[in-house]
Amino acid sequence: MEGSHDPNLLVGFETSDDAGVYKVADGIALVQTLDFVTPACDDPILFGQIAAANALSDVYAMGGRPINAMNICCFPQEGVEDSVLAEILRGGLSKIHEAGAVLLGGHTVKDSELKYGVSVTGLIHPDRILRNNTCKPGDKIVLTKKIGTGVIISGFKNDLITWEQALPAMQSMATLNKVACETMLEVGVHACTDVSGFGLAGHLCEMAKGSGVRMNLNLPAVPVYPISVELFGRGLRTGVTLSNKQSAVDCVTLEKELPREREMVLYDPQTSGPLAISVALERADRLVELLRERGVRDAAIIAEIAETSGSGLFVYDSL
Repeated sequence: MEGSHDPNLLVGFETSDDAGVYKVADGIALVQTLDFVTPACDDPILFGQIAAANALSDVYAMGGRPINAMNICCFPQEGVEDSVLAEILRGGLSKIHEAGAVLLGGHTVKDSELKYGVSVTGLIHPDRILRNNTCKPGDKIVLTKKIGTGVIISGFKNDLITWEQALPAMQSMATLNKVACETMLEVGVHACTDVSGFGLAGHLCEMAKGSGVRMNLNLPAVPVYPISVELFGRGLRTGVTLSNKQSAVDCVTLEKELPREREMVLYDPQTSGPLAISVALERADRLVELLRERGVRDAAIIAEIAETSGSGLFVYDSL
């Protein structure tokens, strides 16, 4: 495509990274992304917070600092009160401000299905970009949040779980990955990605294949919402769970056959999910310790990069 050979384009779409990065001056590059989602819940303020946090996460995954944002509003012409739409925007604005960024404006179109999100611009030093394809042999993979939010959203929308059961996941989705980003930059890490629509397995596969390494995932070490496992056990899944599994079929190897409720967690799409961080062995425990001290309570080491040749994701079950 035109512009793909521009020397200032530091990160494009070649490795499905979380955001684009463009150098504008010596020592300064822009991190740019956008994302918008359908409502995860009935609370408009909380939905706005989740949608904004979801988009901001892409900048954090690159190691960037958000500086401004613009609203993306796909709002129905009828059926939703203006006051509700205003609360969605208020929720999004609260997270933009929490990130230390400013809202510049945005754009609204009429849409039969409500959607909201933001485009985000961040700053980063060109020499300090975190990619999803720079894992090193011997690294550990640290996850910063529980997973399983996709099936929880589906369960709540289908009246299979209560609001009280869904609320912890909703609050997690509204939590910025700001502290996680700042902490990993302080410790020093090799690679990072944002776990989102392709599920944990899909995004770890992108890291493993892009880096040309084999990643060994210890499934019991992965922090998961118990209610999500229960919902998978009842046969529930999202509309993309199986397609996520199919997309990863050439990458994922299971040590043994797993119960459906445990295997499906690997392919559950996440909204405003965790960061998956590749960090040197000698720094991994310190990273987890600092994250937990600073409120990222579910941070855990979930995998290691093998010293052997080859690439892909090997899932083993130590239970």
